[in-house]
Amino acid sequence: MGESVKHFEIRDPVHGFVRYNELERDIINHPAFQRLRRIRQLAFTDMVYPGAMHTRFEHSLGAMHVATRLFRTVCERSREILESEYQFEEAAKIRWLQIVRLAALLHDVGHTPFSHNGEDLLPLDQKGKQYTHEAYSAAILRHELAGTIENNRHAENLGIRASDVERVFEDAPSTKPALVWKAFISGQMDADRMDYLLRDSHHAGVAYGKYDLDRVASTVEFCEDPDTGGHELGIGDDGTHAVEGLLIARYMMFTQVYFHKTRSIFDYHLAQALKKLLEPHGGRFPPPTTEDIRRFLEWDDWRVLGAVAQEEGGEHGRMLVDRDHYRCVCETSETPSEVEIEKFESAKVMLSTMNAVAMTAAKSWYQPKDDILVMPSRSGGDKRPLALSSLSGVVAGLKPINRMRLYVPRQSRDAANAALREGGFS
Repeated sequence: MGESVKHFEIRDPVHGFVRYNELERDIINHPAFQRLRRIRQLAFTDMVYPGAMHTRFEHSLGAMHVATRLFRTVCERSREILESEYQFEEAAKIRWLQIVRLAALLHDVGHTPFSHNGEDLLPLDQKGKQYTHEAYSAAILRHELAGTIENNRHAENLGIRASDVERVFEDAPSTKPALVWKAFISGQMDADRMDYLLRDSHHAGVAYGKYDLDRVASTVEFCEDPDTGGHELGIGDDGTHAVEGLLIARYMMFTQVYFHKTRSIFDYHLAQALKKLLEPHGGRFPPPTTEDIRRFLEWDDWRVLGAVAQEEGGEHGRMLVDRDHYRCVCETSETPSEVEIEKFESAKVMLSTMNAVAMTAAKSWYQPKDDILVMPSRSGGDKRPLALSSLSGVVAGLKPINRMRLYVPRQSRDAANAALREGGFS
């Protein structure tokens, strides 16, 4: 990014050394970013996998590192597209690399305490739609970090403003370049996912999330979408099997870690404890407005854990402290039949007097509308990209998960199991 720009290194357990420059250092040192040291990546997963204590801070650095690898490969393999469609000369390459790195670094800065667990407690916007953590990331960038970026000499030399980074966060970026680079931050093969699968697997002490990052990162390229005529981040056919591994890793991590039956109920207890803590504050986190964004930034895991330790989290806060969680007494298969679903609904009614809690893992691994495009070999034949699901029996066979579970308080477990047996549900 220019010989005059000073670089630093930080050692990472997943990627080795992660490099960053002075602009990125100033952002990393900002209190809004340092807060991510106090936001766990996987909430209370350590109750099941004791090593899973890592944070959004290290994940954000890793996502920036992976995004850089993807960017450089795409610039090499898709040079003709970038130069002809986006006037992407050397100066533009340097500028957009910095924008993409900043977007990857800041993509999670707006998370609530314990990451996704607090998202249902975000307020509604003026249209009655619930804010997302991405909206908070954009607001924090706009209200807290814009000065750090725009007062930096390197950013000034590249003509980068905070709004350039924010455009990559938009649901539908308003400029063509921002639209194509958004795929690095949010997509089927984004840097976010590529980092967290490896990182979560490493810290949890499992092998489920491992895949060939080197192969994926060396075979990505832009492909022309046959439906829209635009360009999307795809893969060369020499990377097809590596992408299959990425998708399988995602499936395995979800079934074995993210929706582990005990981890899932801790998510429920945490969400209930957060509701209790937010009661004196209107029941929701502060909105991402100029006036309220700093109040939001005061909420982190430390604040929540301190309040829970002071018995301010109610009954569910106590359960977190004592590890006295609800117990699973009934569950369906991963892809339940209609008969299974009907039986589950009947069981839920039967156990309603025992404060039963139902949880569903509704997750689709691969949707045709988001099909990854595969570019055939350049050695000959048709050069039009093909859908991965049409080439891979593995991907085509990945069925959506809809597993449902029923939990009851520990003291009701024996009675619930007896009732299920009597009702013919065991």
